[in-house]
Amino acid sequence: MSATASDTALSVERHWQELASRRRLYTIGGLAFMLVAIAGSLWFANDSNAGKFWDRLPHLFDFVGQLLPRDGWEVWRALFDLASPYDDGSLKYNYPEGRMYITQSLYVPEYFYKMLETLNIALVSTLVGFGLGFCLCFLAASNVTTQRWLRFFVRRFMEILRAFPEIVIAGFFLAVLSLGAIPAILAVGIHTVGALGKMFFEVVENADMRPEEGLRAAGANWPERVWFGIVPQVMPNFLSYALLRLEINVRASTIIGAVGGGGIGEVLRLSISQTHEAKTLAIVLLLFLTIIAVDQLSAWLRRKLVGEQAFAFGRGD
Repeated sequence: MSATASDTALSVERHWQELASRRRLYTIGGLAFMLVAIAGSLWFANDSNAGKFWDRLPHLFDFVGQLLPRDGWEVWRALFDLASPYDDGSLKYNYPEGRMYITQSLYVPEYFYKMLETLNIALVSTLVGFGLGFCLCFLAASNVTTQRWLRFFVRRFMEILRAFPEIVIAGFFLAVLSLGAIPAILAVGIHTVGALGKMFFEVVENADMRPEEGLRAAGANWPERVWFGIVPQVMPNFLSYALLRLEINVRASTIIGAVGGGGIGEVLRLSISQTHEAKTLAIVLLLFLTIIAVDQLSAWLRRKLVGEQAFAFGRGD
């Protein structure tokens, strides 16, 4: 009996040693492949694709030096459209020129107005993506839709929507619809439908099907089984994913604005191209503070949603 146990222990030890040796071999091979791939990519980029990158790299610090304003308050004057003592008649220091007047005396600073436009693009795009993704996700879930051909079609459709980056879609709509916020909303919204739809149907496929089976036994039709049996389970996760997507869409809307989609990205591109140092730093500061605020608010709302659901589940509600 002891000899058999000893043989078994030796066999197990040899097996683990073989597995460890195999893992080490795979690790060394993987690292070697990565090093070769990185070296080849750098050689290819430097040989044919780098352009003037290495030649212009030393001038990066010159550009950073040009962004330094004349005094520390110049950034705040640019941010709130206040008069500058350096105003020489050009648009560079003529900050009040960009004010958006609500009444004769009440105005919204230009960059705050543009930031609101960017947030509006992100919010509308997220709402559109949430609504359409919500409708499509149940048709793509294998535990809800039994028709394989329908699931295949809906999944491929959502893959096509998220296959192209927002800026590529925006380029198409900007060429057709001209400049403005509408092409940006369409571009970000289309990509959001595909992204949220995929995450939503994966949540639906992990839902507990016992409520749905009970409704089916009671004679409920398909929309009733989905609405009363599946939606209450998945809605907290749906809202959490939508809030996370809102954070992403704020950044995407800023990038699209730089290519003509309106919002804060457009004025940032103009200020950089015209070397308006105080305006550029003011926009960067406003972007930084806005993204932090959106991230913190979204994270707080997600914790409230998921936390309250977990608390109700723990109480047996």
